[in-house]
Amino acid sequence: MRFVTKEIHAYLDYPVAVALMILPFVLGLGAVNAMAWKLSLIVGIAAFVLTLLTDHQFGVYKIISYKGHLIVDGIVGASFVLAPFLFGFEGMDAYYYWINGLAVLTVVSLHKPETNFQKAKN
Repeated sequence: MRFVTKEIHAYLDYPVAVALMILPFVLGLGAVNAMAWKLSLIVGIAAFVLTLLTDHQFGVYKIISYKGHLIVDGIVGASFVLAPFLFGFEGMDAYYYWINGLAVLTVVSLHKPETNFQKAKN
């Protein structure tokens, strides 16, 4: 049941990066621990840069392979799930990271591998 193609994933990248930069402020993250909003902002900026550098239809410089992009996404997803434990996030801060981490891991796990024809076409 893997249905997230490279093209679908590319459409998600920029909005997710922007959301990671904006949502901490909208949701009021970091009231107890400022790391909660800082981490999301830093990862959002890094995700935006990663997307600019990824070899897919919305990548501008196409330096990083799509496979490399997925690996980074997997690391970020796992890190987000662990962040509340590592940084002592509680309440909304913890839920924010657990939900985002699980969402990223779900998208990565539903990635549909490219066929040789699709790779040659790109």
